[in-house]
Amino acid sequence: MIWKEYDAATKEVDIMVNPKEIANFEDLLKVYGFQAEIFIDNVQELIDEEDKAAELSPDNGELTWARYYELEDIEKWLDGILNKYPEVTEGFAIGKSYEGRTIRGIKISYKTGNPGIFIESNIHAREWITSATATWFIDQLLTSTDPEVRNLAENYDWYIIPVFNVDGFEYTHRTDRMWRKTRQPVSTSNCIGTDPNRNFAFQWMVNGGASSNPCSETYGGPEPWSEPEVKALADYVTSIKDKINIYLAFHSYGQWLLSPYGHTTTEFPENYDDILDIGEAFKNAILELPYKTEYVHGSTATVLYVTAGSSVDWVYNDLDVKIGYTIEFRDKGRYGFILPPVQILPNCQELMAGMKALVSKSKALGYV
Repeated sequence: MIWKEYDAATKEVDIMVNPKEIANFEDLLKVYGFQAEIFIDNVQELIDEEDKAAELSPDNGELTWARYYELEDIEKWLDGILNKYPEVTEGFAIGKSYEGRTIRGIKISYKTGNPGIFIESNIHAREWITSATATWFIDQLLTSTDPEVRNLAENYDWYIIPVFNVDGFEYTHRTDRMWRKTRQPVSTSNCIGTDPNRNFAFQWMVNGGASSNPCSETYGGPEPWSEPEVKALADYVTSIKDKINIYLAFHSYGQWLLSPYGHTTTEFPENYDDILDIGEAFKNAILELPYKTEYVHGSTATVLYVTAGSSVDWVYNDLDVKIGYTIEFRDKGRYGFILPPVQILPNCQELMAGMKALVSKSKALGYV
């Protein structure tokens, strides 16, 4: 299973190998002269550690950010937040998933007329750190006494979807921790699901930025908008596009801040210089923290790999939201998608530092 697609800049790819195939895989590496480094000896052991952390955590309707939570837990917590802060929060639903689950979000608004920032999280099911970070960020906007956080909370409207790929997320907790895609069957294949972040109708399937193979992790679907979740998000964001100034997509892993475009290494947004300046502010703010975590920023295709049909590119191009980023959280591959729970809060702190800088720089440049 490919965890991270081939990165032309580093000439690296991250792969998970079935233990029964390790000897054959090592022979293959020798034949082609590839070098390899083992990041994780036993993926199942990391998954078991996640389960242990969950068993030791109290089940009282609160989130501790010392473990990962299931969809039901997150939704119960969201209900509690909406009940506790009715004057500044509002729940919204963008629609239903293939399996009939409601895709829920929360709007946080302290006053009318604020510029808006939209956050889409957990579009890829196995990227649990994204919904953990999104819920922590929601909590901070409502409870923090830090003046800079209060500025973010009270002078901007926030639209946040903690778990977008609800069917896939549920499947990762029930059946396959490493599941990435949606859960809608494909009529032409026995394989299930589409990569929702390759299913938006902008440069769909262009330049090899998505796969036409239904069994691939990056399958773009039989057509744009084939996934009800993707179509629901597109319709909802379109309905409020005049209220959105910044669009952010939470992902893992790799420590990248990726901007349009993903489909080409030769075309760039008209405001790319500003996008890079904002990215530099984000990167530097995180680097100043004691963890010294390094992010790389730039257009998706130039610093990572070619992608097509992504949410951020579609929002930037079709909805004219001129500041948009995909944020790939910790780490660089040591743990990958199974980031240990002990790293949840450090990742959250890094996101907050980066977010303060990103919004501040965006304001200085006139985007919010």
